[in-house]
Amino acid sequence: MSGVCGHWLKNFSSISQMLTDCRGFIQAGAALLTNIHLPNFLRGGLYRGAGKTVCVPGLNCYSCPAASAACPIGAFQAVVGSSKFSFSYYITGFLILLGVLLGRFICGFLCPFGWFQELLHKIPTKKLSTKRLKPLTYLKYIILLLTVIILPIFFVNDVGMGEPFFCKYLCPQGVLEGAIPLSLTNSGIRAALGSLFTWKLSILLIIIGLSIVFYRPFCKWLCPLGAFYALFNKLSLLQIEVNPHKCLSCGKCAAACKMDVDITQAPNHPECIRCGKCIRTCPADAVRFRYGFGDGKDKLIAAKMPLKNKEEQT
Repeated sequence: MSGVCGHWLKNFSSISQMLTDCRGFIQAGAALLTNIHLPNFLRGGLYRGAGKTVCVPGLNCYSCPAASAACPIGAFQAVVGSSKFSFSYYITGFLILLGVLLGRFICGFLCPFGWFQELLHKIPTKKLSTKRLKPLTYLKYIILLLTVIILPIFFVNDVGMGEPFFCKYLCPQGVLEGAIPLSLTNSGIRAALGSLFTWKLSILLIIIGLSIVFYRPFCKWLCPLGAFYALFNKLSLLQIEVNPHKCLSCGKCAAACKMDVDITQAPNHPECIRCGKCIRTCPADAVRFRYGFGDGKDKLIAAKMPLKNKEEQT
């Protein structure tokens, strides 16, 4: 039995390595599937088929000409304030299900805007650390609570639809995927652009500039969808596991993490996007993905690490 378990664990470690090695292709594939109707960019119109009645897992604007489904944040805040729309229960359940199944793995592998920021970060220039800016990570929870939940509940129109505060005033993805491509092909939309477009374009340009020098600043500080999934990171079936018997306490995983997480101390920290950089960096193959119901081992591992470090120092 132990031999079978060992073989399974070895295979799962191989799967972890494979996932991290293919992460860029998975991100590109997810972005393409999320925006599969590419000819619409030239036509200047939106896809309005049955796919728009379901949500994608990542942040992707409904108004993108190529979008194949709805954005969960946009859909949620539109109907959260009214019991008239059963769609709100579907969205809430859908997000909770994804949170339980994957946590912020969605941020690391399946979100188009997260991938966009990573591509910008590859531009060769001086990079800056965000370790001293950790208090800003709480800002996204305020944005989630205020602009996605509270304000849309209290500000609704005559038919009970909530005002989409985040999408309307803050979301840079809407400008990147929606307003800009549509205005390029539609003179009516182009003529209607005003101060709100200028405001959101400014936000997008700031995010682009920050993404070049900081790693995924929107994900770390502003994204309400990432904030929601972060609430499930410690509860999700997909988690990061550190093997204390293999770990060399070399610190390479913590140094490689661009989300400023030390997985040996907090294997399933809310800021961990499951990108797998720690898995690829570990020289002892001590880090891997684990899928299934938690048995407390991750907490035990985190507790053992400081003790192991002290024993090795003595």
